[in-house]
Amino acid sequence: MKTRLLTSLAIVLTIALLFVLKVYVSSYFFDFFFAIISALSAYEFSKILSRAGLYNNVIISVTFPALILTANILGYYFTLGFEYIVLINVGLVLIGAIFAFVIDIFRKKAVNNEIKVREIKNTTNAKFVFKRSLHTMLALVYPTLLFMTMSLINHIDEINFGSISSFNSKLSMIALLFAFIIPMLTDSFAMLTGMLIGGKKLAPSISPKKTISGAVGGTLWCTLLSACIYLILGSIDYFASGINAIEIWKLLIIVFIGSIIAQAGDLFESFMKRKAGVKDSGKALPGHGGMLDRIDSYIFVSPYLLIALVILLI
Repeated sequence: MKTRLLTSLAIVLTIALLFVLKVYVSSYFFDFFFAIISALSAYEFSKILSRAGLYNNVIISVTFPALILTANILGYYFTLGFEYIVLINVGLVLIGAIFAFVIDIFRKKAVNNEIKVREIKNTTNAKFVFKRSLHTMLALVYPTLLFMTMSLINHIDEINFGSISSFNSKLSMIALLFAFIIPMLTDSFAMLTGMLIGGKKLAPSISPKKTISGAVGGTLWCTLLSACIYLILGSIDYFASGINAIEIWKLLIIVFIGSIIAQAGDLFESFMKRKAGVKDSGKALPGHGGMLDRIDSYIFVSPYLLIALVILLI
């Protein structure tokens, strides 16, 4: 428990430092942070897929976050429209999968040897290569493509939305803050509520410790405390103009749905670990397991929150 708490403190302090750097130096520190987290998570997920029999190209999976980061930074620099940045990101996923397919086509001997070593039955070289490229594409989407939407949230003020030149200069700061708050509060209070109340299991075959009471408690507490944070930010001059531009009822709806999505992300990763027969995705974070274990909720929340922001902007 002590190790877990120390790791949690280190994570919180790192995020706090990045917010300070965002305000006083540059937003790009967050982007590189997201890319590093994504690369570590991609490595873990690639291994999980392989353990589950979904073989993929780990090298492409791990290097892909750097490609997404570069494309996004160029998009911000040239003030591309939001839809173009998203299309480029999706296009890179397809290119990555095609690249994985082409590489394996020219590695026929190595692929045949892999099929033999892994003792894969009822397959051919072409079929294995095609499936491997599809599994690689899955590894590119989850976690990288989904999690790297945090970078888009980080630069939401700079992205060209066509007829709308600007919503508020503090929007990215507030949005990023809630992108971190929603999974944190949901996870913490789901655990506390579940421990105190207990009751029927939420999904015993996937995550035996999670309870329905914990899931409900996590969402309700997250929504209530987000309302308190909204009021606190509204009383601080730096945030006031930005937070007051969003009506509280809209924010609470976003938070409520986001909290549910955060728990869905947690369950999805638990499901994948069950299929792979592993307890943790890795050992990157002492007391927490792997990097993927820590960001599983964020992988689903960040694209949802980005969509919610775009709806607000439009």
